Amino acid sequence: MATVKLWSDAEVQADPRVKAVFDDIRAARRSDFVNNFWRGLANQPAVLERTWASLKAVMAADGALDPLTKELIYIAVSTANGCSYCIHSHTAAARAKGLSDAQHGELLAIIGMASETNALVTAMQVPVDPEFLA
Repeated sequence: MATVKLWSDAEVQADPRVKAVFDDIRAARRSDFVNNFWRGLANQPAVLERTWASLKAVMAADGALDPLTKELIYIAVSTANGCSYCIHSHTAAARAKGLSDAQHGELLAIIGMASETNALVTAMQVPVDPEFLA
């Protein structure tokens, strides 16, 4: 259960700031669906505006990484952070961008392997090799 109110479409229509962001979300995604994350952020219009602008700049703008790769990274970080909502929403977004079952399985194997080796090297406190220092 949410700890904040999730705004209905009628409530969104009554607030010009929130409506403008929701309209932009719908236009950018070419869908009438606005998910619960944004509906919860609607309680704080400034945070809603800032978060949507940042997300668009990172995830939707053309860049060196293709859209599917961006979603895969988002899934991996969301897994590391234990964010079930983001794991689900970005897996759905990745599937919409062409993620296959085989790719998803390989992604999960990589996430699991990285988690295991990260835990081992952290527990052993192995110093970083000079050749790896950036």
